[in-house]
Amino acid sequence: MENLQYPIGRFEFDPKVTPEKREACIRDIAALPRELRRAVAGLSPAQLDTPYREGGWTVRQLAHHLADSHMNAFIRCKLAVTESSPRIAPYNQDDWVKTRDVTGLAIEPSLTLLDGLHARWVALLSSLATEDFQRTFDHPESGPQTLERQVQHYAWHCRHHVAHIDSLRKRKDWR
Repeated sequence: MENLQYPIGRFEFDPKVTPEKREACIRDIAALPRELRRAVAGLSPAQLDTPYREGGWTVRQLAHHLADSHMNAFIRCKLAVTESSPRIAPYNQDDWVKTRDVTGLAIEPSLTLLDGLHARWVALLSSLATEDFQRTFDHPESGPQTLERQVQHYAWHCRHHVAHIDSLRKRKDWR
């Protein structure tokens, strides 16, 4: 079950990040829209409504979750860049994937949203100076978070959820 839930392993923050590792993380964020489109290409509505593991979200929920999560992450980055350690609002991702805009909607609107959102996000991240990645926002549940940590986490998050879909396709032999 661990391999199905965490196909690329759990997130681990690297506090000794190099400029090269940060750039690789930004490239992972840039690649998500293309990689997600590749992963879901040709899937039928029934396949989109298949959970990636028992008790897990469906492929449709994963696609919409990525849009929801990454919109929040982008806003958090913008707040951290423009304010002094702003307190952000958390959200319940398990409740968000159950709303009708997720369960009853084709995934194309979220794929399109991710195209534009990631272009903006990568432009913002690429414009920051090294010291800007030490800027923080205050998460009410986990405390202060640096942009450095967030960039690493969301690079992992991109690869993590695409791997869920790739793993399901392989197990089901969906070509």
